[in-house]
Amino acid sequence: MRVLVTGAAGFIGFHLCVKLLKLGHEVVGLDNINGYYDIKLKMARLKELGIEEVFEHKLSESTIYNSQFQFIKISLEDQIHLPQLFQKFEFDAVCNLAAQAGVRYSIEDPMVYAESNIIGFLNLLECMRNFMVKKFVFASSSSVYGNSKNVPFSTKDKVDEPISLYAASKKANELMAHTYSHLFGIQTIGLRFFTVYGPWGRPDMAMFLFTDAIFNEKPIKVFNQGELYRDFTYIDDIVNGVVATLTQNNEKNYEIYNIGNGNPIKLTDFIDAIEVETNLKFKRELYPMQPGDVERTWADTSEFEKEYNYKASVEVSEGIMKFISWYKMYYSTHK
Repeated sequence: MRVLVTGAAGFIGFHLCVKLLKLGHEVVGLDNINGYYDIKLKMARLKELGIEEVFEHKLSESTIYNSQFQFIKISLEDQIHLPQLFQKFEFDAVCNLAAQAGVRYSIEDPMVYAESNIIGFLNLLECMRNFMVKKFVFASSSSVYGNSKNVPFSTKDKVDEPISLYAASKKANELMAHTYSHLFGIQTIGLRFFTVYGPWGRPDMAMFLFTDAIFNEKPIKVFNQGELYRDFTYIDDIVNGVVATLTQNNEKNYEIYNIGNGNPIKLTDFIDAIEVETNLKFKRELYPMQPGDVERTWADTSEFEKEYNYKASVEVSEGIMKFISWYKMYYSTHK
């Protein structure tokens, strides 16, 4: 297949590109490489894919995978260069992992979310419509469930009460994708991700923040006095699920699935596990609940398991060990 992966310099997008390339698919990666977090980390991910230089609106070919992987720096909302990319390549499928991420940041700068997650998403759908791409997989989020009391979270639950603009933008994506699937026959699969972590992870996520703090003897902020539960899902399990939706046949024209570990972990237990793995102790600062945060995430993945033979397999203790090993390696060579 020839697959467009948006957000290719991001955490999940990078890992997805690696997996697809190893499976022999042709991949075009796209990212605007914004400054939401350390650009050096994004460029280091691209370097792992053989992209040595990045040019605005111009394709770069991998030094590792050659023409099997090419990368271009474009924003999703770019209505000139994105259609040109679709015109150049006849994509078999598009996987949209590009978005302005972050629940708390959506309270500080909501307009960025409207530009990337709404206008950019619509521009992508228009390109798929106009250039007749027939398969679309996109990242949604467990945040659409808000503070739902029904656990585990099921895709059959109503999700009409988001508590952050980020969550609202993801719900909007699901609705927009449904419209284009209905009108133009684009097979569309939305995946609600649950707290993804692992090597090359985002610096604004708990795993990275906590690991960085413990090695640098900095205090950590523990919100809601630690009474938070998260369905931590290791990156390999997420990527395997995404690849399944891209490569396996499914007769449904539109569907939303949860993709998670299905086993929520208390935040304080997660913190304790990092202490055990590093043989160090945290300085913990307890804080109240943050605006936009949810108390618990817990994925009901039964539908996804049934239709794609999917099962998360990486235990949190193993995932933490792998992340910490990567962190030490990365910062020993990227001071």
